[in-house]
Order: sequence, then structure tokens, then C-alpha cells
Amino acid sequence: MTLATDQNVDGRGISPTGMQFIAIRDAVMDHWERQVRARVEGAQDLLRPVLTNTLPAFFDNIAEALRPDHPRERGSSGNTSASAHGGERARMTPFGPDQVIHEYQILRESIAMVAKGRVELGEADWLVIDRSINAATREAIRAFTRSHDELRHRVAAALSHDMRTPLSVVSHGAQLLGITSDWSQVRNVASRIDANAQRLEDMMAELLDALTLQGGAKIPLHLSRFDILDLVRETAAQYAHGADSDVAIGITGEPVLGHWCRASMRRALENLINNAIKYGDRETVMIKAGQTRGRLMLSVHNEGNAIPAEQHGRIFEYLRRETGPLSATGWGVGLPFVKAVGESHGGSVSVDSSPELGTTFLIDVPIDCRPFVGQAGVPSTPDGRS
Repeated sequence: MTLATDQNVDGRGISPTGMQFIAIRDAVMDHWERQVRARVEGAQDLLRPVLTNTLPAFFDNIAEALRPDHPRERGSSGNTSASAHGGERARMTPFGPDQVIHEYQILRESIAMVAKGRVELGEADWLVIDRSINAATREAIRAFTRSHDELRHRVAAALSHDMRTPLSVVSHGAQLLGITSDWSQVRNVASRIDANAQRLEDMMAELLDALTLQGGAKIPLHLSRFDILDLVRETAAQYAHGADSDVAIGITGEPVLGHWCRASMRRALENLINNAIKYGDRETVMIKAGQTRGRLMLSVHNEGNAIPAEQHGRIFEYLRRETGPLSATGWGVGLPFVKAVGESHGGSVSVDSSPELGTTFLIDVPIDCRPFVGQAGVPSTPDGRS
């Protein structure tokens, strides 16, 4: 079973060399994990789902690209898996740019080490592998930097707006103390100054927490334990008798029992199905559930109009409406919400879209999200529902 970002179910279009390459994926990832923990600063204490990140799907993308006539020229072609990797590194780890670059270098070393004697990789194959890793490194670093830039912008906005009111109270109060001789007024003003100084201190603590966690905005989650395949079937069933009942929804994959927010995962899945129906060929929407190395891989695929490459990142921005053939109703806040769900669960969401492969949205999150949600989640409920 492949885990490429297009969720290639039956290995279609993969060359014999590519299939050999996929066969060593777990061995490569095991070797890579040991080396990263030993050599990359800040990786030692990361739990496996966070350390693994989006790399298994990227690895399979490279396997697809090893076939010369495959639509995917390199592992990062037509998808945002590397950008998702960089954004998740910024949100979930203490890594800096050097560490992100280093882990990709170690991935190349691990492939060379494990593939030796097991996969027949020629010069052209290594050119694909090297170009894939180099391109992914650049895209990951751009996303990593962009994530930190967005955080700095949020901090600047807080400093310039939210702190203005308490600072004004403190300043005016100090001026009033300098001209009044009324002791009752002095006590009242001093109390207001003290309260607003405490408010400023609390704001600074929150900003420092944000800088320390390197995180983005998250949505509230109510975590419970359930089988994602049950949720997929339940969600897909509601389309059987509605306005879009003429669109077939196929389900494939395996049961995956984990801890997620049932309500938000259902809404995310509904958004992806709605988009697949709206922008696809209105014939079939495929939903796939799987897992690898402690992470859930939940995808929704449709054939039809591909999303232009220059729009792959922008479709996740709030209130973004593109021009062109896909702009009839706009994406509104649906896909940004899906992205927020993935990130709030400690993972990410990526898109893989091209005329040849169709469009796949992939929710890639830890199977047990409790260690990565913090205060955003609450304990599981007895019936496993949120």
C-alpha cells in the first residue's frame, strides 16, 4: 500500500524500480530516524509522529517520479507536502532552518545506505532523487520562514493594538497623579494603574508563550477515541440521498483507531467532499484512510479540473477567492478550516493536484493527538464521541 500524496491505491504508474524503492521505505525511515535523533539538535525528545512528519508520503512521491514518463517529475511536483513539512516543523518543533536542511541531507544519506544492494538505482534515478530532495528542502525552508514571519506579524499587531489601551491608562494615570492632591483619587488611579500593569504583564507572558511554542492559531478540540473509518462511512452516507446523490463516493483503506476531535474531523471531511463534488467530474469521489509510523493518512480524491500549481498554497488562505475556471463560488473558509483542523491536531494538510493525477487533499496527523494538542483538547468521553 503506497502513501504518496496522491494516495495511489494500487501502485498505478510506478515502475519496477519505483516498487523496489517503496519496499525499502520503512527501513529508510528507521535509519533516518536513528540518525536524526543522534545528529540533529532538538530531535532527541520528539515523539515519532512529529518527527516522521510528511516524509513517508514524500518518499513515495519520489518512487512515482522514478518512472521517466510519470507526470510527477520529482517528489515535490504538483503537491505541497514539502511546504506542509516546513510549516509543521515551525509549529511543532524547536528546529531552526539549519535543522530542517540537515534532516533532508540525512534522508538522502539514508536512501543511499539502505538502497545499496537492494534497489537498482541508476544515474538517472539518483538525479531524480537529488532533485526531489533539493526542491523539497527549498520549499520546506520557505514555508518554515513564512510561518515565523506570520508569527512576528501577529506579535507586532498585538504590540501595536492590544497593548495600546492599558498603556494609555497607565500613562494618563501617571499624569493625573502628578497634579492631584486628592488622596481618594490617588488611591483610585493607583489601583487602575496596577490593574493595567498586570494586564500588560499577562499579555507579555502570552506573547512569550507564542514565541516559545512557535505556533499558529488553533481551533478548540474535544478529543475522543474512535475509528476514523467509521466516521468516513458515516459522513459519506449523508450524501446518498441529497442534492449530490448522483456522485458516487468510494471508500477504501483500513480501520484506524485513534484520538481526534470527531466533530472537527467530520467538518473537515465534509468540506473536502463538498469541494471534490464541486470541482471534480461529478462521477466519483474517493476517500481513503490509512496509517504509517504513528500518523493517520486521510485523503479525499477527485478527477476533473486540476488546481493550478500557483494556487496550491493560496487556497488555504482565509477568504481567498481565485480568478479563472475554479472561481465560480470560491473556496471561502472551507479549505482554511480544513488546514486549521490538521494543524490543531498536531499535523498538516497538503494538496496534490495535476491534470494527469487528479486532485487529492491529504490530512496527515498523529494517530494519538493528545500529546500534541495541549490545552486545546479535553479528555475522551465514555462513548467515544465529541
